[in-house]
Amino acid sequence: MELKWLLCATLLALGILAVQAHDMDEDNDADDVVDIEDDLDDGIEEVEESKSETSSPPPAPKVTYRPPVPTGEVYFVESFDKGTLDEWILSRAKKDDTDDEIAKYDGKWEVQDMKETKLPGDKGLVMVTRAKHHAISSKLSKPFVFDTKPLIIQYEVNFQNGIECGGAYVKLLSKTPELNLDQFHDKTPYTIMFGPDKCGEDYKLHFIFRHKNPKTGKYEEKHAKRPDADLKTYFTDKKTHLYTLVLNPDNSFEILVDQTVVNSGNLLNDMSPPVNPPREIEDPNDQKPEDWDERPKIPDPDAVKPDDWDEDAPAKIADENAVKPEGWLDDEPEYVADPDAEKPEDWDEDMDGEWEAPQIANPKCETAPGCGTWQRPMIDNPNYKGKWKPPMIDNVNYQGIWKPRKIPNPDFFEDLEPFKMTPFSAVGLELWSMTSDIFFDNFIICTERAVADDWASDGWGLKKAADGAAEPGVVGQMMAAAEERPWLWVVYILTVALPVFLVVLFCCSGKKQPSAAEYKKTDAPQPDVMDDEKEEEKDKGEKEEEEEEEDVSFLLMFTKITFFQEEETVNRSPRNRKPRKD
Repeated sequence: MELKWLLCATLLALGILAVQAHDMDEDNDADDVVDIEDDLDDGIEEVEESKSETSSPPPAPKVTYRPPVPTGEVYFVESFDKGTLDEWILSRAKKDDTDDEIAKYDGKWEVQDMKETKLPGDKGLVMVTRAKHHAISSKLSKPFVFDTKPLIIQYEVNFQNGIECGGAYVKLLSKTPELNLDQFHDKTPYTIMFGPDKCGEDYKLHFIFRHKNPKTGKYEEKHAKRPDADLKTYFTDKKTHLYTLVLNPDNSFEILVDQTVVNSGNLLNDMSPPVNPPREIEDPNDQKPEDWDERPKIPDPDAVKPDDWDEDAPAKIADENAVKPEGWLDDEPEYVADPDAEKPEDWDEDMDGEWEAPQIANPKCETAPGCGTWQRPMIDNPNYKGKWKPPMIDNVNYQGIWKPRKIPNPDFFEDLEPFKMTPFSAVGLELWSMTSDIFFDNFIICTERAVADDWASDGWGLKKAADGAAEPGVVGQMMAAAEERPWLWVVYILTVALPVFLVVLFCCSGKKQPSAAEYKKTDAPQPDVMDDEKEEEKDKGEKEEEEEEEDVSFLLMFTKITFFQEEETVNRSPRNRKPRKD
């Protein structure tokens, strides 16, 4: 125990010295901050001279942007690095059933750099305006036909200003003779809709495809089940995220965000409503028979009310054992007219009636147990039974819950290959958003997973690498802080070296056992006659070991607390604050 308190005192003294050194340094920092405008030029010269004398953390590796190039066959690619929208068509349509003021698709699109880009030169498509209808589309190099190859669509989205209510999904526009991209609007037929969408706290990642009924020829939207993953981060962190949809000829599908699967399933089993209708349906003309009995229990017809059953007995009765409290003011009302109230000057008795002062609680009742006429409190009536009802028994005529009979579904069909959807020939963005500056980039539509992965590595992968290179690691931050404040090395050494020293100290400080020769030179009792003493010493040794372990744990905790306090102090230091630029 003495060792523990000695080490604690040492640590405390070192901590006080470090804090004092920090306070002196902070005072100097404060003076520097006050005079920073006067001494800025001198400070820059001193820093430049000291660069060669002091070591600094190695600079972060620079990530250079190069436009991605597809490594295989593609149906559509767009990186926007040309800086133009030459291959895209802005819609001039009007939305049906909407006020003329907001019916036009007049939202603005531009090719821009990302606002806080770490990758200069990487451009993208930006939905500039808010609270407007936006529609833009582009033709594929050739129509995509669903046959024996998968479909992969992939693109990037960055909600640069966050997102309140709006979407960033893409539509694959069906190949039809009527397709006119100049008039692209919300009713334009599409084959697949895919991408993020959010309003309020409802975060969605759509995958919808339009399935053609082989019997009627009508199309019906089929929605994929909601993913189990939490999608909120993708909408709020203001980072670029990669959205990928993979559709396979065996009807399986995968939805990935940042190359991680967040949803998967099968077109036959995991869509709502199902692709194929049921084989049988309930007969709409079937009716329940009048004598059908659906009651599992009925009142016992042979039961008789007991003679002593009093249905008129009240549920509550006055407590006859209650006694009026002493000091009860029977003649005082609970409420009295407010003596300080005055009739308003504009009170018209002909219109408003006779004026009466408002009621307030009687001040005399504040110190009394009660005022007004005292009444006995009510209690439960022990003789109360309520209205008599015969007991319930099993209904021998019970036939179960009636359901209409099943008949063959006249609209039944079975499509075992829903993957073979309507071919599409264009890609489009038809969106409304209450937030501006949504950033789109690096669209690709292909059939090979490797091609999509290479495209992602050359586009989204570079963005991710650039963001990571711009963020210093924990070790780099600690080294930089120690260069500004050398006294932090004391904290680092205590944090790392002291626990190691304590472990070595307590593990290697075992007691040396006396040899047989030493017993002969002294009058100490031999081992065969000191069993009781050994047991006592063993218990004592175990207790000392437990105390030593407690000492180690205590000191480790003390050291960690000291370190985190110093680290928090460093973070609050004026030196860590950036000077204001005029």
